[in-house]
Amino acid sequence: MDMVAALVDEKPLVIFSKSSCCMSHSTKSFLRGFGANPTVYELDQMPNGQQIERALLQRGCRPSVPAVFIGQELVGGTNTVMSLHVQNRLVPLLMRAKAIWIWNDR
Repeated sequence: MDMVAALVDEKPLVIFSKSSCCMSHSTKSFLRGFGANPTVYELDQMPNGQQIERALLQRGCRPSVPAVFIGQELVGGTNTVMSLHVQNRLVPLLMRAKAIWIWNDR
């Protein structure tokens, strides 16, 4: 089984990150602001982090981090997450994946 697929299996929201990456930090904070509790893999702190990063690159993640998976599907990086939000498509994705349960957009 694909290494990345095994890590995202049955988790509603997964972020592959690097602890030193400011965009990764911003994306994690942004998604937590919706009430989501993502599973975060810090590739620079994992023994097989370089292998996982190569697998993300093979899946088309450019740059490799942050790589956001919602409902086991690769969404993309920070730009894609922000674009989905601007298009009012991010919250429905998070709700369908059960990454968040309610959202009050006031």
